[in-house]
Amino acid sequence: MLAGNSIGKEFTVTTFGESHGKVVGVVVDGCPAGLPLTEADFQEELDRRIPAEPKIVSARVEKDTAKILSGVFNGYTTGAPIALMVENKETKSSDYDAIKDLPRPAHSDYPAKIRYGGFNDYRGGGRFSGRVTVALIMAGVVAKKLLGRYNIDVLAYTKAIGPIKSTKAFTAAEIRKNRYTAATRCPDLACAEKMEEAIITAKAEGDSLGGVVECIALNMPAGVGEPLFDTLDGDLAKALFGVPAVKGIEFGVGFKAAELRGSENNDAFLVKGGKVLTASENAGGILGGLSTGMPIVIRVAIKPTPSIAKEQQTVNLSSMKNAQLAVKGRHDPCVVPKAVPAIEAAVAVTLVDHLIRSGEIPKILKEH
Repeated sequence: MLAGNSIGKEFTVTTFGESHGKVVGVVVDGCPAGLPLTEADFQEELDRRIPAEPKIVSARVEKDTAKILSGVFNGYTTGAPIALMVENKETKSSDYDAIKDLPRPAHSDYPAKIRYGGFNDYRGGGRFSGRVTVALIMAGVVAKKLLGRYNIDVLAYTKAIGPIKSTKAFTAAEIRKNRYTAATRCPDLACAEKMEEAIITAKAEGDSLGGVVECIALNMPAGVGEPLFDTLDGDLAKALFGVPAVKGIEFGVGFKAAELRGSENNDAFLVKGGKVLTASENAGGILGGLSTGMPIVIRVAIKPTPSIAKEQQTVNLSSMKNAQLAVKGRHDPCVVPKAVPAIEAAVAVTLVDHLIRSGEIPKILKEH
C-alpha cells in the first residue's frame, strides 16, 4: 500500500486517488461540528486551480465539481469524517504507454517503480501527479472556512517564475484583489505579464520553468505550536512538501539569516495598541516552533515541470540500456500557477490542526 497519505493529529487530512484513476478525493476527520458547509463552497477554489490562459497550462482541463459523501447534514458538519471527491473525466492514458519504461528525468517515475515493484499507476504520474492536489485544495476549503470564523486569513501568490521576480511588497487587500486577475497568480500585474511571456517562450522551446510561491497567514494568535518535534514551522514544511514539485521552503528571511549579524536579524519587540509586536518580520512569524502573533511568511520553491518536449537522456528499464526521451502529450510548461491554491490549502489545514490542538478552535461550534 501507499503509506504516508495522512497529515495532522486533531484535524486529519487523508487524500486518495491518482491522476488517471476514477476519482481524486479526501477524508477530513476532526472538523468541529456545526460548521456551515455545502458543495457550492468548493467551486470557486476548484475553479482557481487552473488558469484560464491556455497558453501556459496543460490542455487537460478538468471541470471539477466537488461531491460531499459524508460528514455533512442539513448544511452543517456533524463532527463525523467529511469525505469529498471529484471525478477524473479528461484523461488520455495512451499518452503514457510509450514511456512507461522510460523514467522522466527529475520525475518520481524511477524511484516509484522501485518502491512499489512496478505496480504503481504510472499514467499521468499516478499518485505523484499535481492532479492529486485537488484533494488538498478541497480540505483547504474546509480549513479556511474554520479560520475565517477567527479572522485568520491565508493568502498565497506567485512571487517568481524562472528569472522573473516581483520585488513589490503587497498589502493583503492587493493580494486578494489582483492575484487571480493574472493567469500566473502574481498580484504585480506588470510582472505577471512578463512571467506569462517567459512561460510561453519556454514552452515554445520544448522546455519548462519553476518559480516561487509566497504565502502569508494573518492574525494568528501567539504561542501556537508543539515543540520540539511537532513545531508549527516543522509541520507546515511537512505539509508543503506534500505538494508535488516543491523543492525548498523558507520562513521570513530564510537562508538570508545565515548572512546577517544578530543585530540585523533580531526582530525587536515593542508594545503597540496594547499588543506585543515586532519592529521587523525576519522570523516570519515563528520562533522556537511557536507562532509569535506576527504574520507568518513562507516562501516555497517549485521546480520546473519534468515532462518536457526537449530530448533528454534517460534509460529503458526493460532493456536496461541508455535511451533518449522527448515527452509528448499534455503537460504544464510551469506548474507554479496551479500550485498557488494548493500551497494555501496546505498552510490552512496545518494551522487548523494546531489551533484545535492548542484549544483556540473548539470541537463544537456555535453560530455567531
